[in-house]
Amino acid sequence: MILLRHGQSEFNLHFTATRRDPGIVDPKLTELGRQQAEAAAEALAGAAGGRIRRIICSPYTRALQTAAPLARRLNLPIFVTPTVRERYAFSCDIGSPRTELSLAWPDLDFSHLDEVWWPAIEEPDHEIEARARLFRAEMAALPDWQDTVVVSHWGFILAMTGHRVMNGEWLSCDPTEPPPEGIVWRAPHPTVVKP
Repeated sequence: MILLRHGQSEFNLHFTATRRDPGIVDPKLTELGRQQAEAAAEALAGAAGGRIRRIICSPYTRALQTAAPLARRLNLPIFVTPTVRERYAFSCDIGSPRTELSLAWPDLDFSHLDEVWWPAIEEPDHEIEARARLFRAEMAALPDWQDTVVVSHWGFILAMTGHRVMNGEWLSCDPTEPPPEGIVWRAPHPTVVKP
């Protein structure tokens, strides 16, 4: 299956520049993010379009906006699940309630989501890793898992693969293989050597 990270969001734009949480809840894509989503859709539809039969997506707006161009190109529905959502740690990880999502995306089914589907407190590393293992097992049980694109987030993709990807990038993941071990969630601080 293919794991696609959403395009650049308003949060990503500000956080990258300042390294501070800008307080943006459920951010939308920036213009660059929309371009990244279109470029990913074009590339994936061209390279793997004939075999992509399923699009699974996180309920965050930035992920839904990233999945939409691919779904349009391939004429496929988007299956929304909070299982592939981001690790809850910043303001951007506060989502939009199910009712708001249903109004904003009337063609998608959110009926299986709780009204508030994101956690109330920061999600520990071991919990997102457990969530990724659960999703890995669910996907491995499908006979056609190879035909799936999952539109997700930095933290979830890291938990699935052990690799960091940039906005709009994707990589392949075989859910029948063992999950990564020893995931490094926080980059080590460089040691300053005094002369």
